[in-house]
Amino acid sequence: MTDTTRKCDTGWMAALRPMGLRFGVVVLAGFLVTACAATPDPKDPDAVAEYNEVNDPIEPVNRAIFEFNRGLDTLFLRPAATLYKGLVPPPIQNLVHNFLNNLKTPVVLLNDLLQGEGGRAANTATRFAINTTVGVLGFGDPASDMGYARHGEDFGQTLGVWGLGEGPYIVLPVLGPSNPRDTVGKVVDHLTDPVNRWARNTDRDSLPLTRFVAEAIDFRALNMAEIDDLERTSIDYYAAVRSLYRQVRSDEINNGDTSGKGLPQMGHMDGYDLGPMDEPGAEAPALATKR
Repeated sequence: MTDTTRKCDTGWMAALRPMGLRFGVVVLAGFLVTACAATPDPKDPDAVAEYNEVNDPIEPVNRAIFEFNRGLDTLFLRPAATLYKGLVPPPIQNLVHNFLNNLKTPVVLLNDLLQGEGGRAANTATRFAINTTVGVLGFGDPASDMGYARHGEDFGQTLGVWGLGEGPYIVLPVLGPSNPRDTVGKVVDHLTDPVNRWARNTDRDSLPLTRFVAEAIDFRALNMAEIDDLERTSIDYYAAVRSLYRQVRSDEINNGDTSGKGLPQMGHMDGYDLGPMDEPGAEAPALATKR
């Protein structure tokens, strides 16, 4: 869900480490027992075609990690996001969202350049200059009002533009849906992010974790209704999330309109629109035909 790693060796994080190891052992054991059952009969061409289309060869272990992440969401993230929405006025939520987005701009700019997108790079640089100054460190977003619309880029997308395939679908603990290409992208984005580099060089090691948590709560609060709707209306919540993730990532690599704040309403999976909402807490955007 975010692109930072945690670097904290004391306190409650250290206490969680043994639990994480035990969970890893359980997941590995479950995979060894059930992975073979997920492989289709090679004599059944329809089953093989479906298996290849889904691109989820380690589905049993992915489902186990998905349920672990779902438990974290139920116990911690959703309650925190609900409290945040209840206590913080929507205009302040919008300021926080703008600030977090502005912090990502140098990474977006780097990937614009790596993809050879000169026009988009110029747009990103102009947005950063305007929002950091006129927008007071990015809490405001006057650049959008001036016609410099926000878009997102990351190194996973850059690798896709360079022609690298996604590889098999995987679910990462805490971070959620991914694939090998996007996982490498997350690591590169974290290492090249100037905010993270500044934090490491100034002994502010807790800053990346704080930022990661803030981004997670911001995203969950902003998409509360949409995520709940997806979970409620999906026959198979895991499969719905997998399908949506792969659609969105494909669209992002092709510079589709997936840079907004919102997730789609999930009563239907035959289309989606990730256009931005005007304010945190606003109604979700209507569904559009899938590109």
